Amino acid sequence: MGRFLYEKMESTERTPLITTVRIAPSRQRYQHNIVRRFCTIALGSSLVALVVLFLLPIALLPRHHHFKPHRPSHGFGPNTLTFKELQELLINTPKEEKAQEWSKYYTSGPHLAGKNYSQADIVAYDTYINYPLGHRLALYEKKGKKAVPDPAGQTGNVEEWDIDSAGIDSWTVKFEASLEEDELDEDETTKLEDRIPTFHGYSASGNVTAPYVYVNYGTYQDFEDLVKANVSLEGKIAIAKYGGIFRGLKVKRAQELGMVGTVIFTDPGDDGQATDENGVDLYPNGPARNPSSVQRGSAQFLSIAPGDPTTPGYPSKPGVPRQPVEGKIPSIPSIPISYVDAIPILSALNGHGPSPKNFNKHWESNLGLKYKGVEYNVGPSPDNLVLNLVNEQEYVTTPLWNVIGVINGTLPDEVIVIGNHRDAWVAGGAGDPNSGSAALNEVIRSFGVALSQGWKPLRTIVFASWDGEEYGLIGSTEWVEEYLPWLTHVNVAYVNVDVATTGPVFKASASPLLNKLIHEVASLVQSPNQTIPGQTIGDVWDGHISTMGSGSDFTAFQDFAGIPSIDLGFTADPESPGGAVYHYHSNYDSYYWMNTYGDPGFHYHAAAAKIWALFTAKLAEAPVIPLNATDYAVALDGYISQVESKLASETMTEEEEIEARARPTPSKPKGDIKALKLSFDKLHKAARKFEKAAQAHDAWAAALAEQAGKDIPWWKWLTKLKLIIQIRRVNDKYKFIERHFLYQKGLDGRPWFKHVVFAPGIWTGYAGAVFPGLVEAIDAKDYGNAQRWAGIIEGKLWKAVGGLK
Repeated sequence: MGRFLYEKMESTERTPLITTVRIAPSRQRYQHNIVRRFCTIALGSSLVALVVLFLLPIALLPRHHHFKPHRPSHGFGPNTLTFKELQELLINTPKEEKAQEWSKYYTSGPHLAGKNYSQADIVAYDTYINYPLGHRLALYEKKGKKAVPDPAGQTGNVEEWDIDSAGIDSWTVKFEASLEEDELDEDETTKLEDRIPTFHGYSASGNVTAPYVYVNYGTYQDFEDLVKANVSLEGKIAIAKYGGIFRGLKVKRAQELGMVGTVIFTDPGDDGQATDENGVDLYPNGPARNPSSVQRGSAQFLSIAPGDPTTPGYPSKPGVPRQPVEGKIPSIPSIPISYVDAIPILSALNGHGPSPKNFNKHWESNLGLKYKGVEYNVGPSPDNLVLNLVNEQEYVTTPLWNVIGVINGTLPDEVIVIGNHRDAWVAGGAGDPNSGSAALNEVIRSFGVALSQGWKPLRTIVFASWDGEEYGLIGSTEWVEEYLPWLTHVNVAYVNVDVATTGPVFKASASPLLNKLIHEVASLVQSPNQTIPGQTIGDVWDGHISTMGSGSDFTAFQDFAGIPSIDLGFTADPESPGGAVYHYHSNYDSYYWMNTYGDPGFHYHAAAAKIWALFTAKLAEAPVIPLNATDYAVALDGYISQVESKLASETMTEEEEIEARARPTPSKPKGDIKALKLSFDKLHKAARKFEKAAQAHDAWAAALAEQAGKDIPWWKWLTKLKLIIQIRRVNDKYKFIERHFLYQKGLDGRPWFKHVVFAPGIWTGYAGAVFPGLVEAIDAKDYGNAQRWAGIIEGKLWKAVGGLK
């Protein structure tokens, strides 16, 4: 190669998707400096004139369904598509049979986090996770008064149950849990030799033998009820129902109270109408839950911080410093079990300790195993019964793989990111995440068809297949942490589809900036289930958009980086006639279940792909970014009133009462509640000012969008250039609205969460909380801290006002 040097230039944190290759050193073209300078100035001036007069207006004017600039074909086709043509293509390209093929592919074998290399191309991060080695759950019964070492073969704990050291044969196995899901002839996935065992991600290894206590849903107040009833918890194993709060927080509270292990089961009482008790056939013969179904899942303390627990706030690259995991993941062992395994364990508590009627209505609801003879007494278990819980986990630091694809747009500093995770707890995962993966592939295939016809997006589109979501949103969180400066500068929105479909009911949670757009897009796609011909998804949708919490890959974008996000998909409705129970995180979340009960014909897979593609296209192609600041401002004022009502009212709605079950009992009031109430006047004032600024900004944006919809002749280049500059200004302001609500110190006790408006509830994990810092302080009756948070929020509101001027 002589003296030519080939050197790969690494992408920087501000240009992570760009790689520059320098093939030769720069050289001096002219020896005479004056000649060189003259030629440089002349050539530069000519280029500037060319760009200003011709190329800049053509290249930067955003496109739409009327404006159709002629572009080089790049070998794909003669012209760019109009938006109307693109919209028709994105509606007509996704196919049910293709989605079905993708589902078959993804559910054909295991793809646990860090073990799905065959489906990935990019090694991204070295992360700290666990894999299952072994487990056991056995109920031991003592016959007579003879004694024995504990069933684990150790004698250190035997005195706890008044066991002598002599009678080894007096303890016998009363019940051994299978900890397995039944193999079904109809469902091939359930018989795979390399299927994944039942376990909890980030669970602690341990071998404990102890009495046990039934703790209902394991919410904070469930445990408080037990403490008030003088039920002994220390040194016991907790038996909890899934539901209500994130599973890891059940384990967290149990260990805080000195319990030594946690067992979590799914109660069919939470399955709606589709239950065996109601005469509905069990899967695979019907839509009711198979009794051996087990919900795997992460036990990480997700509401404290997602991502790799050893690298909070920074990416898990090789060689980075690792932080201790205490306080982020459990220190006591936990395992999930089926309800068929739970029945003997719970039945053994019948008549021991308080019953649900001794507590309150929250203990008496959804008791789905009463018809099986379970009385739901809490215990503790009698002296002659103990549980042996064994959980063996291997903790490793291992690579996870994110797959990132890009369609480069005309504007390099306006980027749309869309994503779905690829890892699953089971070999199948037809609903979670592979319905989303199938839909994503159809979205990508649709945009590929558009590219083949000469289309190029105005804004860059980044497609992400995340790894490690199930353990704690690891792949997406580490990626956002690594590229935060670049994302802060360019990312317009993030569009997430975790579960594309497990049933026919459309659901969405979003930043209010995106509310108007999802309503618009939902009205463009035909509903697979039409009671009236021509009904769209928007026609059959209830229109409700929930606030952003956690539990999927939007969390780092919305709550850490301040990027407006949306999560959408179709869900199951077991309450409706014929509705099927979704076997969440179970081997029965399989292709057979999906094709038989979840989405026969894969019509909702295709519908999800169409909505996703259209939503992305509108974000990428609209001349003015289709966000709505007024919706955000109205929502914020509503959130303020919602929080204010907590202070004014001494009673709670049923929904508020359920939410209150998940948090600690407030301590004695601190601070001045009257001063806090006055703070809300300032909050409302700032919110109303923000609403006026938002209305003005949206009106300006609408006027610019209308101008951009007109065909501007090339000779009116000055008008075109002015329009470009104005559109760029309005778009920049839209792009940074969400960022104005970031507080860099983060929430109290969980600084990773930076957003003052949205975060998961600290003791719920999944559910979204509004103004979390303020609300948590009010719930704790710490009115002084609440006033501090009111001041922080007020400052962010005024910052947002200034950002729109």
